[in-house]
Amino acid sequence: MDLRLLGFDSPLFNTLHQIMDLTDENAEKNLNAPSRTYVRDAKAMAATPADVKEYPKSFVFVIDMPGLKSGDIKVQVEDENVLLISGERKREEEKEGGKYLRMERRVGKFMRKFVLPENANTDSVSAVCQDGVLTVTVEKLPPPEPKKPKTIEVHIA
Repeated sequence: MDLRLLGFDSPLFNTLHQIMDLTDENAEKNLNAPSRTYVRDAKAMAATPADVKEYPKSFVFVIDMPGLKSGDIKVQVEDENVLLISGERKREEEKEGGKYLRMERRVGKFMRKFVLPENANTDSVSAVCQDGVLTVTVEKLPPPEPKKPKTIEVHIA
């Protein structure tokens, strides 16, 4: 599939496309090929679009999660400044007598990682999933107090 036809002609998407096209056969031949886990994570990240907003007192991350329950979604802070949103959308079990004619909705693992800025308060993170939209809010730390000049008393010796 040519990514340019979909409007994805940036170098990042081209690289992701090449990684996703690697087969196990090619990976065995090339020792520098990315690991299977890396490729799976790259696919999951490329297929999980997100909106990121900055407000005066917080950062807000918005991701569509239609049909998922809170137990299917994991929100974590790792390495003290990386917000990780992950989970898995499972395929519905087929009912007796029914079969799929077309499957277009994405199933499988999803994941996004965001490096948080220095002023993000990782101790104050909240996540709410409502009407199929996950909203993760990371509060900002208050700006540091300006240092006041310190007066030192001069003693005469």
